[in-house]
Amino acid sequence: MDDFADIRPYLDDEVAPVLAKLVSEPELLQALIRLRLPASSRWLGFALRPLLSLYLRRKLGGVNSVRGFQMYVKRYMDSMIEGSTRSFTVSGMEHLDNEHAYLFISNHRDIALDPAFVNYALYHNEHDTVRIAIGDNLLSKPFAADLMRLNKSFIVRRSAKGPRQMLAAYRKLSAYIRHSLLDEDESIWIAQREGRAKDGNDATETAVIKMICMAQEKDSESFADFVNKLRIVPVAIAYEWDPLDLAKAQELVHTRRDGSYQKAEHEDLKSIAAGILGDKGDVHVAFGEPLQGEFISPVAVAAALDTAIIQQYRLFESNILAYQAVAGDERWRELDAEEPSPGQRAAFDNRMASIPSAYRQQVLEIYANPVLNKLRRRDMQAMQAVMQATNS
Repeated sequence: MDDFADIRPYLDDEVAPVLAKLVSEPELLQALIRLRLPASSRWLGFALRPLLSLYLRRKLGGVNSVRGFQMYVKRYMDSMIEGSTRSFTVSGMEHLDNEHAYLFISNHRDIALDPAFVNYALYHNEHDTVRIAIGDNLLSKPFAADLMRLNKSFIVRRSAKGPRQMLAAYRKLSAYIRHSLLDEDESIWIAQREGRAKDGNDATETAVIKMICMAQEKDSESFADFVNKLRIVPVAIAYEWDPLDLAKAQELVHTRRDGSYQKAEHEDLKSIAAGILGDKGDVHVAFGEPLQGEFISPVAVAAALDTAIIQQYRLFESNILAYQAVAGDERWRELDAEEPSPGQRAAFDNRMASIPSAYRQQVLEIYANPVLNKLRRRDMQAMQAVMQATNS
C-alpha cells in the first residue's frame, strides 16, 4: 500500500499518463502562451493552443521518467538562470558527498527559485536533485500540482481544516520526510519558514522543526539521534536584487497600515512568474556543514540553523548601500563585505529612484536587514563569549 500517494512526487510509471493529460490542458496551454506572448495572448490564445499542444506532444512524447522530465525542464531552467542572473556562485559543496541523503533547510526569499537554485547548484556539482516541499496554497490549479509533482515536489497540506486534520496532515508529512531520507535515500529541500521572508529577516520557524521531528521513534532513538540521522544542511540563498522587492514592500506597508493584506486571485502564481523572469543580478548559494550535536529540542535546532544561515549569507553591494541609507553608520565594515564601487552606487540609486516614495523606505529595509542580522548575531556571540569567560 502506498501510504504517501496523495502527497509524494510522481513515480516513473506515472509520468507519461500525467504528461499526456497536461499537454491537452487548456488553462496550462493558455498560461504558457501568456508567459511568452503577454501582449497578444488574449486574442491569439484560442488559435495558438492547438499548435502548442501538438508541439508539446512531439517534444514530450518520449519522456517516461522523472529524470527525463527534469532533463527537459533543465534546458529552460539553465536558460532562465543564465538570462536573469549576472553571476551564479556556490560555496560549501565540500560538506556534501553522494553517499548520503540530506535534509536541506534554506532561508526563503522566492517561491520557486529557492529550490531551483539549490537544484541547479547540486546538479552542476554532480549531485542528485532534491525532493521539494511545496504548500498546497500555491497549487490552486490542478495542472500546477501535476507539474510540481513531476518535478520531484511533494505537497504540504496547509489547507487542512481543523486541529485533527492538520495534525494528521503534518504527521503524514513528517513520516514522508523520514521515509524519503532514511529509507529511500532521497534528499529533501524545505524552507525554514512557511512563508517567504518578505522583510529580509531570515528566521527558522520552530514549528517547521517540530513538524519534521514528529517522525522520531521515541522508543528507540533520542531526539538528538534522530536530528543527527537527518543530516540537516543549512543553506543560505542570497540575491543581489529581488525582482519582487516592490511587491513585498507593498504587502508589508499595507499590512502594517490596514492590519491585513488581501492577495489577488492567483497572486502567488504571478509572483512565481515574476520571480523567474526578473533580474536577480548576482546570486550565491552557500551550503553549510550538516548539523550534528546533542540537540535537546526543536528550539535548539532552529537556533543552530539561524546561526549557520546568517553566517553563511553572502552580502552584496545592494545590502551594504541599503544599510548605509537606513542605519547611517559604517558598522558594516566589521563584516566580510566589499566597498561598493561608484558604478554599483549609481545602479543602486537608480533602482531606488524607480521605487514609489511610499514604499522606498520599506524596500531599503528589505535589503538592509541581512546586514543588521549579521551585526546582531556578531554582537550576541561576542556577549556570550564575555559571559563564558567571566563565569569561568
